[in-house]
Amino acid sequence: MADKELLDKIESALNNIRPYLEADGGDVKLLEVTDNQVVMLELLGSCGSCPMSTMTLKAGVEEAIKRVVPEIKGVEAINITSPDDPNARLPETMM
Repeated sequence: MADKELLDKIESALNNIRPYLEADGGDVKLLEVTDNQVVMLELLGSCGSCPMSTMTLKAGVEEAIKRVVPEIKGVEAINITSPDDPNARLPETMM
């Protein structure tokens, strides 16, 4: 279980990128940090159904967290959308 200081640093990193996620109708929720130092997130709003969510998670969210908390080994989401999911949709700004 991660300590409060670590969780606060991760939330701070997430707060830095939230405006970009929210601009496309999405957000993320910090669920836990595993014993292996992997951050587990839930993708919310349009992030949960966007086929670009894998790229956003790795290129945006993971990099933002690792910049602030270098000891984090990776970031995973419990609800990543597959690009071939028939319910997947691009954010409004990308259409």
